[in-house]
Amino acid sequence: MQLSLLENRNDHAVAEKRVKELTELLNHHNRLYYQHEAPEISDAEYDELFRELIRLEELHPSLFNAASPTQRVGSAPDGRFSGVTRQIPMLSLDNATSGEEIRAKLDNRIKRELGLAENEQVAYMCEPKMDGLAVELTYENGILRVASTRGDGITGEDVTKNIRTIRNLPLRLNGENHPLLLDVRGEVYLSISSFQKINAEKEENGETPFANPRNAAAGSLRQLDSRITARRPLSFYCYAPGRIEGADFPSQEDFLKKAGEWGIPVNPLRRRVDSIDGAVDYYYEMQQQRESLPYEIDGTVVKVDSFQLQRELGEKSRSPLWAVACKFPPRQAETRLENILLSVGRTGVITPVAVLKPVDISGVTVSKATLHNWDEVISKDIRVGDTVVIERAGDVIPAVVRVLTEHRDGSEMIVPVPKICPECGSAVVQIADEVAYRCIGISCPSQILESVKHFASRGAMDIEGLGERVVEQLLNLSLIHTVADLYSLTKEDFMRFERMGDKLASNLLAALERSKRCTLDRFIFALGIRHVGERTAKSLAQAFGSIDNLERATIEEFASIRDIGSTVATSIFTFFHNPVNLAVISRLLQLGVKPSVVAKTVGGRLSGKNFVFTGTLMHFGRDAARKMVEDKGGNVVSSISRKTDYLVAGEESGSKLDKARDLGITVLGEEEFLSLLEETH
Repeated sequence: MQLSLLENRNDHAVAEKRVKELTELLNHHNRLYYQHEAPEISDAEYDELFRELIRLEELHPSLFNAASPTQRVGSAPDGRFSGVTRQIPMLSLDNATSGEEIRAKLDNRIKRELGLAENEQVAYMCEPKMDGLAVELTYENGILRVASTRGDGITGEDVTKNIRTIRNLPLRLNGENHPLLLDVRGEVYLSISSFQKINAEKEENGETPFANPRNAAAGSLRQLDSRITARRPLSFYCYAPGRIEGADFPSQEDFLKKAGEWGIPVNPLRRRVDSIDGAVDYYYEMQQQRESLPYEIDGTVVKVDSFQLQRELGEKSRSPLWAVACKFPPRQAETRLENILLSVGRTGVITPVAVLKPVDISGVTVSKATLHNWDEVISKDIRVGDTVVIERAGDVIPAVVRVLTEHRDGSEMIVPVPKICPECGSAVVQIADEVAYRCIGISCPSQILESVKHFASRGAMDIEGLGERVVEQLLNLSLIHTVADLYSLTKEDFMRFERMGDKLASNLLAALERSKRCTLDRFIFALGIRHVGERTAKSLAQAFGSIDNLERATIEEFASIRDIGSTVATSIFTFFHNPVNLAVISRLLQLGVKPSVVAKTVGGRLSGKNFVFTGTLMHFGRDAARKMVEDKGGNVVSSISRKTDYLVAGEESGSKLDKARDLGITVLGEEEFLSLLEETH
């Protein structure tokens, strides 16, 4: 609805309806953004809705409501974390989108409020506006005690355990004479390279990737399991204090300098300027640097440097009068989607890629965009010939944000979900509980490097010397196309390599020959069947005894094996009913690979007993310990449950030890474990 219509007609009923619509919309998008890290619209679109609501409330004061989104910072905690209530609210900032708006919304307003002449200057602190998650850290006597998210400004979520995993944050401040109490406010963020790595892993696992680094950072910090957070390389930059007791600082510049001395990370790109001209110059300078930074920024923040002036200026209901967020133009563009190609990843995931009519976004010509997975193609109803909005985020391949369906003329074409791999012709399947569609061909060209590396790995065929560099040369010289081709190699083939000597070539051939005499469980594991690890491979080998039996088995027979559920059973069945895979297995056997079954020990004290290992074992490795147990009929599992009989605890045992004690499970030290094994002779 156009504001001009409301202004001209002053139609209260129409305005009331629109205010209600905007309130519901903004609350909905706040929940998605702050609680679920899954925004449906861009920041620019959100800001447009927000500004419309502000304007309507100004035109129609009677429609103002204290619970309006314009009076809130974000969204209330969702209940998964305990709440942290703060005395000084974490407010949001007014937005500006140009140098002119920076002057109008900040400098002009400040001079009016303070009664300054037009030629009098105010000093400002300028910083990049990090695209992350705002948090507050509370240090007591220099020690980190509590960390919380912004939440609704007053109450945030307690994420202390997760914050402690951020490596660039001090748990204890450097030096001495710290404030008795110090609230540090800042942004948790994820570097672009880390974001790319996390998303690549999620796509390989068939999971929906994060939309942008900000969502990835928020999703990582708001994990109930802090071990997941610890695996995500989050970082932190401080931008302001909250409460300070036992110290005093005259300005933002002085505080940030001291924070750096205490070991709290502060952004080195911050800059104090003597006038609004410097702040405007900084805004355009950062806009130019944006593409070269190792992290995402979506603008700059300009604050009055003097804390005394900040106190004099005060704040409105949801934002301070002494600061403004200067947003960059959105990195979006409209273009035509001309085709959808299928890209096969190294783990077999089929990813749809949009081929676009080339378009310029922030100085970069974009001709392709990721569509992530087929669920997204279907949910967004993306068709060839559509006019789409694309966005560059996180310096990765652009993504399709939405389809402009109003531009359709009926010629657009729906692209069906793939059934055949475009690389090798194998069947494409979607395993239960996974978003991704996968090629399950063991000889797929897109997967062959990873397939051969896995096949030759220590836990599989254990082909000594056949590392990634050797495999890459074999592929570059077109000497192998499937894992079976390894056993057709000759010394002359290896001698074609760069820096390959006679002895090394002989050693590789000998290692290949030795690997032919493998156990069935290692052979099964080497095939790289989805969801089949070493333990499941052992169970399959013991239950079926031969490759022929595995090829004849039904899904129900696979699912009847202990610890194999329906998803894994389907994956195994599908693999052994793929003609391409069967051809490779047949050739491996013809070339002399002879998997043998090692009979499982039955009877005795360890028969049917479940063991879990935790901590660092000083006298033997995990593989050796596993073999000791399995040789005497026991099972080694990875997690504690009521079915666990023994936990073997080494040095620096973690949460598994606590859980075992809570469940009353017998805990053994290394000596006690060895004594138990001796008793079973």
